[in-house]
Amino acid sequence: MTTLDRLAAEKYILLTTFRKDGRAVPTPVWAVRDGDALAVWTASDAGKVKRIRRSGEVTVAPCDVRGRPHGAAVPARATLYDPGATEHIRGLIKQKYRMIGRLTLLGSRLRRGQGGTVGIRLELTDPN
Repeated sequence: MTTLDRLAAEKYILLTTFRKDGRAVPTPVWAVRDGDALAVWTASDAGKVKRIRRSGEVTVAPCDVRGRPHGAAVPARATLYDPGATEHIRGLIKQKYRMIGRLTLLGSRLRRGQGGTVGIRLELTDPN
């Protein structure tokens, strides 16, 4: 089983982005497999989106709902999806997280509208 497979099987992963001064900002997020990468979904105005736009260098690690890692962090390259691909990621989240995923996506759509969220592609720099 590859690192990508193990991370994709986790319920939560710890996505760590970095501020301009180099300080790490870890955030537990849902993750789904999207081909040869992981994908996560978040609010378009989230701090992590701003940091990814500036620098796509991130790390990912398996974690629990509170963000406590239970595995090694691996480096990855993050890029933002376009609206069509973000819709595809929403579908993958519905499949993996079932009812809670559907309810979360619905609540987000009601609160922020369809364009209020964005998908993030995470390509592991060493997928083994």
